[in-house]
Amino acid sequence: MIHSEGTIAVPGGRVWFRRAGNRQGLPILVIHGGPGFPHNYLRSLERLANEREVIFWDQLGCGKSESTSDRTLWTLPRFVTELGAVVDSLGLQRFHLFGHSWGGMLAQQYVLDSATQAVTLTLSNSLASVPRFAEDVARLKALLDKTAQAAIDVHEAAGTTDSSEYQAAVKLWFETHICRLLPWPEEIQLCFENVATEVYETMFGPSEFHITGNLRCWDVLDRLTEIALPTQLLAGRFDECTPAHMRDMHQRIENSRFVVFESSAHLPFVEEPMRFDRVMRDFLRLHE
Repeated sequence: MIHSEGTIAVPGGRVWFRRAGNRQGLPILVIHGGPGFPHNYLRSLERLANEREVIFWDQLGCGKSESTSDRTLWTLPRFVTELGAVVDSLGLQRFHLFGHSWGGMLAQQYVLDSATQAVTLTLSNSLASVPRFAEDVARLKALLDKTAQAAIDVHEAAGTTDSSEYQAAVKLWFETHICRLLPWPEEIQLCFENVATEVYETMFGPSEFHITGNLRCWDVLDRLTEIALPTQLLAGRFDECTPAHMRDMHQRIENSRFVVFESSAHLPFVEEPMRFDRVMRDFLRLHE
């Protein structure tokens, strides 16, 4: 299997990339979530590398890519340009595009606004409207026990999110709506310990419960009818990016495919790996 690493110049600095796998099938470019999470938590997608090249990169400001204190760089249009620069620099002419969580948001904006040679689009555990996502999170938070709800509200209002009460409440949220596989795999734990918080807070806010960043009004639901690529949407039954939200996205993208992982929250590639791989392989093979 071919493995190569390097860096690419993008607006604001240089980003790190890794290519792994054979070149039998069309490559798949993997866009990680966050904003500000490193790519590592998605490395299990290398299970697909026996059929095709799997390409990762760390977005600017996180992981192995350059860091910067220039907050003006943390905008969706600049990240769309970064994605385009990665595609161009790697010489990707026909490829599959996979976006997870925030990566799915970035993928949608890229496909909607750019002339792309991607042949398919997979939106995994993602969303198309931040205002609707905020409503879903508020509804799900109301289903937590009262002690956890109070801890989240009180400590976020007071700015004491380093308290043990708040951390326990957030841990409950994560284990309910992010990853239900316990204990968490090491790559997931390390990812959460290495978030580029400045990127996350600038674009999203202090937490899912308090969205104040520059993505707070982002909404492309009404534009999804413009997506003409073969598209599949992958949802987790217990995800904070709810199946209902993703089903609505599916209904707006003509001829798209919608799959719900019944035992997963936000990370079906680690929570239900065998089914996830089967779903991905079938979809990618269908559109070679």
